[in-house]
Amino acid sequence: MAMLSRILVPVVFSARCQDATRYAAALACRFHCELDLLHVFVQPWAAFSAAEGYATPPPFDLESTLAQVHAELDEFMGDEVRGLTVRREVGEGDPARAIAEFACKEKCDLIVMPTHGYGPFRRFLLGSVTAKVLHDVHCPVLTGPHLEHPPAMESPRFGKILCAVDLRPESRQVVAWASQFAEEFGSDLALVHAVPDSATRMDGITFEPAWNADLMARAREQVTILRDEMKVKAEVLIEAGEVPAAVRAAAESTGADLLVVGRGRPHGVLGRLRTHTYGIVRESPCPVLAV
Repeated sequence: MAMLSRILVPVVFSARCQDATRYAAALACRFHCELDLLHVFVQPWAAFSAAEGYATPPPFDLESTLAQVHAELDEFMGDEVRGLTVRREVGEGDPARAIAEFACKEKCDLIVMPTHGYGPFRRFLLGSVTAKVLHDVHCPVLTGPHLEHPPAMESPRFGKILCAVDLRPESRQVVAWASQFAEEFGSDLALVHAVPDSATRMDGITFEPAWNADLMARAREQVTILRDEMKVKAEVLIEAGEVPAAVRAAAESTGADLLVVGRGRPHGVLGRLRTHTYGIVRESPCPVLAV
């Protein structure tokens, strides 16, 4: 059974969305799966933000506007996804909710969408819709401000895959996903665990070097045990420092083409996205696949 059978790309007709679609198309080609292109139409509301707007709303033809949206979606990336099984859908309402509901209803295996970060400040920015989708959906999400260089459509390849491990129970699911993905592409896999500064210092006072060395050694032992129990072939890396920065450093030093991270279990209205995951996605030097 193929690892992926349906890939969803939320479409907003931007250049960054085109990059995400190319990325998704390369994966769809590799796994011979269906590609869903979903545009969520949001009706204009600015005119109704004041009482005057209700009295004299501007002319707006919903039917013709929707027809135009459908036409634009039908033409979107037409030549570049030719040969793939592509379904194009237009939804309405809140974008994040509509994306999550579509992914659940259609049993999508992966969502591919960019963040809003770009330029020198891109590591600090994460679009609100992307953040909500990361919180709410149950399937993996491939995102980040680095989708501008998708793998080749005919022969997609990931030379190095890095998997961030925090040693919570759900880490096994994340490692399993990363391992299967790496095996699918013949990629080298590395597991990285970050020992945060809070574990090695308190109120500006750094603990004895021996304490720090012991923490690093115990972390390496735990990750190695996890790797061996799961029978995964992977290098083990232990980094010290604040988690997003430490994971970023590991991704940079290994030349990772893809970073796999976990989002945790659903927790009601709090969603799935933990603080470290949010920071890792923002700071990663390569695309991030959040499981």
